[in-house]
Amino acid sequence: MGALAGVLLALPAAAANVGDDGLHKTAWMRDTFKDLREDLEEANAEGKRFAIIFEQRGCIYCTKMHEDVFPRPEIAEYIDENFFVVQLNLHGAVEVTDFDGETRTEREMARKWGILFTPTLMFLPEEVPEGATAPEAAVVTMPGAFAAGTTLDMLTWVNEKRYELDGDEDFQRYHARRIQERNDGSAD
Repeated sequence: MGALAGVLLALPAAAANVGDDGLHKTAWMRDTFKDLREDLEEANAEGKRFAIIFEQRGCIYCTKMHEDVFPRPEIAEYIDENFFVVQLNLHGAVEVTDFDGETRTEREMARKWGILFTPTLMFLPEEVPEGATAPEAAVVTMPGAFAAGTTLDMLTWVNEKRYELDGDEDFQRYHARRIQERNDGSAD
């Protein structure tokens, strides 16, 4: 019995929760009316960055993110403390109102925005120019599943507004520096 307990303790925690729509659900996701203008306003009022995550039922990459990356304490806590995340279903029928005022279903909005991969994380600035769509306003879009370090670096890069800094450190250079710091043991 002791060997079995050891094996069970070595296994990952319970799989991520999956909702009736077949999408993974986390405590840091917000259930809103999907009016992006209102969601941005609420995110700003909470002092958080607004992000949209597109996922789909049966997505193995979404599952990987929800089982291996998002549950890591340093990532889950960072998202919860710094981001206001709204989930959209790549094939969903819930109405979404874009920043330009146009309302479409989730699947129609995915087509309008050119979303092809899940998961896709789209990070928005605190102010969106009038008439802009979400992808036009986005500071960065992260299509696909990535390792924990890349994901945390992207979250940090966005939250710290490093995309606004002058100089040579775009995300790729920032990420390479952070990898080196982690390897050297000098990362914070």
